[in-house]
Amino acid sequence: MVPEIADYEVRRELIRARRTGGIARLDALIAQVGYLALTTKAMRQAAMFWAEARQQGRPTAVDPALDGDVILAAQAATLELTDVVVATTNVRHLSRFVLAALWSDIAG
Repeated sequence: MVPEIADYEVRRELIRARRTGGIARLDALIAQVGYLALTTKAMRQAAMFWAEARQQGRPTAVDPALDGDVILAAQAATLELTDVVVATTNVRHLSRFVLAALWSDIAG
């Protein structure tokens, strides 16, 4: 599934760069693998992750940032599944909260 926060981060840059082909490919990927919408439960979990990371002195982004990493981790953590792996290029940040692996290492 494509998490809503990941769609947002990729889509905004494609729109800014006027990459209509990229937007079409993103839409095709979502049609193929599905879309994981943000929920109140996920956003509240993200707030907990954000606060805990700062309490430990290990933030994943600067304080005023929205911090997409904790939102993505929270989306994964609040799924009622046991085998969720977040495919990412930022394993270091995400693996503090959920199981994460380099996207190119995950077998489809």
